[in-house]
Amino acid sequence: MSSEAEQLKAQGNAAFAAKDYDSAIQSFTAAIAASPTPNHILYSNRSGSYAAKHDYTSALADAEECIKINPAWAKGYTRKAAALHGHGDLVAALDAYEEALKIDPANAQAKSGLKSVNDAIAAEAAEDGTTPDMGLGQMFDDSTMWAKLAGNSQTSPYLADPAFVEKLKKMQKNPQSMSQEMMSDPRLMQVISVLLGLNMQMPNGPGGDADVPMSDAKPAEEPATKAPEPAPEPVPEPEPEEEDKSAKAKKEADAEKALGNASYKSRQFDDAIAHYQKAWDLFKDVTYLNNLAAAEFEKGDLEGCIKTCEKAIEEGRESRTDYKIIAKSFGRIGTAYHKLGDLEKSIEYYNRSLTEHRTPDVLNKLRAVEKEKKQKDIEAYIDPEKAEAAREEGNAFFKAADWPGAVKAYTEMIKRAPEDARGYSNRAAAYSKLLSFPEAVKDCDIAIQKDPNFVRAYIRKANAQFAMRDYVGCLETLKEATAKDSTGQSAHEIEQLRQKAYTQRFQRQAGETEEQAMERISKDPEVVSILSDPVMQSILGQAKDNPMALNNHMKNPEVRRKIELLVAAGVIRTR
Repeated sequence: MSSEAEQLKAQGNAAFAAKDYDSAIQSFTAAIAASPTPNHILYSNRSGSYAAKHDYTSALADAEECIKINPAWAKGYTRKAAALHGHGDLVAALDAYEEALKIDPANAQAKSGLKSVNDAIAAEAAEDGTTPDMGLGQMFDDSTMWAKLAGNSQTSPYLADPAFVEKLKKMQKNPQSMSQEMMSDPRLMQVISVLLGLNMQMPNGPGGDADVPMSDAKPAEEPATKAPEPAPEPVPEPEPEEEDKSAKAKKEADAEKALGNASYKSRQFDDAIAHYQKAWDLFKDVTYLNNLAAAEFEKGDLEGCIKTCEKAIEEGRESRTDYKIIAKSFGRIGTAYHKLGDLEKSIEYYNRSLTEHRTPDVLNKLRAVEKEKKQKDIEAYIDPEKAEAAREEGNAFFKAADWPGAVKAYTEMIKRAPEDARGYSNRAAAYSKLLSFPEAVKDCDIAIQKDPNFVRAYIRKANAQFAMRDYVGCLETLKEATAKDSTGQSAHEIEQLRQKAYTQRFQRQAGETEEQAMERISKDPEVVSILSDPVMQSILGQAKDNPMALNNHMKNPEVRRKIELLVAAGVIRTR
């Protein structure tokens, strides 16, 4: 309960003591609104205030809410019984008082209320003309009744009859039924004579027709009938004394929590744990358990931290604690499991925390653990021998033209050996066969990243780019491939693809005239750059006057590439 709710509750108690019931109801209503979680005592106090105003409908509604919040609190049932008594529903009131006594057999208020309801039931019976028991019902309140009946030779056989015993028990609860039962079962007269101390000889059983000899003793005087006192008006009151004790306990618990916080900040975790535990023992607030768990976590007692948080969740569910506090408990369990290395459990509890209340902090922790788990799963899956087997399987699929099978096998190879560039390069080849050129380019880029000198990856990337009509990109990749081909083994393959790329780059497109094609080519950025280069302008000038001079310049690879591009573009004509 918040400090504001505590203050309003105290105001309500004071107003009730002054019999200002309207103000009391107003204060308790405000306290209920200010309380962060439903509080059964506030509803109980307001129920008492309504009953004092004879507004038994509202009193009953608040009593029902009190029981709903805390069904194990006997006072809620006495509130309900008092409201029902005020309504005149005596049977339901009787049941409510009996429920209270089941929970708390020593509850004085429930006992008093039960007697009050029974008296009211007796008074109603008298008013309706029902024959009173003339005081004989008091016999059944005698604690020695069963011993007297068992010790008498006439009545002891009756106790062997379960139906008759049940009848006696019924009469104990409702003496008003005695007169009717006596008419139907003469054995009851013998029971009464024994309990009254009379020497009456009765027939052997119900329905007998023998004369009944009577004792010479004077019959006992009939007890004077006494009209039942009117039932006291049910005006249940709040328990300010109980409230004061609760407030005092909360205050002491908060003081212990403050000491725990100071010890926690000083990293004296054992002292902090002791203070938080004492705070919880004084007053059951789940926040203290969360603080205790935090101290246990910092101390390194991760198992203890988890158990404390589980207890906090259990207690919080029972007392309907704010979901944000319960979410914090779940989150701390997730952190503890992360520290223990159990990433699956950590992810589970982070998700449960987010289900209760979504916070950026827990969400970020969840994503970090998921990423860590994914990496650990990848590392755990690495197996060079199985990777080689998957590579061979992929090669077999590739040769059999089973491209999907090859992709699957090479993917398994990559999982088993993620640092082996061959897996990505081989899968790129299979993707190309499936015409999935963008995927092929991506795999080639990864292969080149893993092994920058892997010439085959460059060539496969260039082929995919050529298929995608990215001729500029293709030529740039081939340039890199030439630089990495230190042995020259792939020079012929690279050159062939380069020539194809040049030709396709400047080839006349469908529906395009030769003039339109030349205009487009003349605006090509790379052609414009070459023709604007002073060095190339000088070389081209020399070649114009002396074509043989161009052979010497062609020995330079970069000059050769630019001249070949101009030839492909049709800027330089060989014939």
